[in-house]
Amino acid sequence: MTRFHNRNRAAFSLMELLAVVTILGIIAAIIVPRVATSSGTAKAKVMAHHKATINGAVERYYIDNNTWPANNLSDIGTNLNYFPDGLPVNPVDGSAYTLNATTHHCN
Repeated sequence: MTRFHNRNRAAFSLMELLAVVTILGIIAAIIVPRVATSSGTAKAKVMAHHKATINGAVERYYIDNNTWPANNLSDIGTNLNYFPDGLPVNPVDGSAYTLNATTHHCN
């Protein structure tokens, strides 16, 4: 005579695992594109903030010294009164900010 024992279930079935993987795939397909575009938007906003900060520092430099800083911002970037943490770099492409020689605003 064979006896059947009612064992406690210790593992997931293949269907349960398949359902969980499918749900995670759907969630990833929705979230990944949103994160990728929001990263680009955030970098563009940081770049605009950096430009505004640099333009303000350039105007203060002109008021203090009666001359515009160099177009590559070498003299203002090393001055701790204007940029204590150093001159920021462009977060979009990693390049250095420069000034337009005509308008004396950040490019």
